[in-house]
Amino acid sequence: MEKQTNENEGQECPSERARAQLHRALRLLSGKWKGEILWQLVDGKQRFGQLRRAIPDVTQHMLTTQLRDLESEGLVKRTVFPEVPPRVEYEMTPAARALRPVFDELFRWANAHVRPEPGADTAGKGDDKLP
Repeated sequence: MEKQTNENEGQECPSERARAQLHRALRLLSGKWKGEILWQLVDGKQRFGQLRRAIPDVTQHMLTTQLRDLESEGLVKRTVFPEVPPRVEYEMTPAARALRPVFDELFRWANAHVRPEPGADTAGKGDDKLP
């Protein structure tokens, strides 16, 4: 990230351009389900129903909305097959796949620093391992 000197403290701080880029990137990934959707697509293409089952708390409407947002931002590719009934698959774009190291580090950071939610039962579910 580009740095500039903070005149008040004599320390380096992110430039306005770098700060704006970081803010935009975080905004692209913000949303209750976007990170979870991308995490589910890490291992490859999935259909809408597969994503719904993998993320049971998301509503159909919210999943549709979040997928559309990710598609419009160039992070998810949606492929519609000319079949009856229609078949639609979702997959990460190269831009989203480039986030894999970021997700891996965020996962490690969360394991080290984020307290489990009260009452969360993750024992034996393999949640402590990367896919």
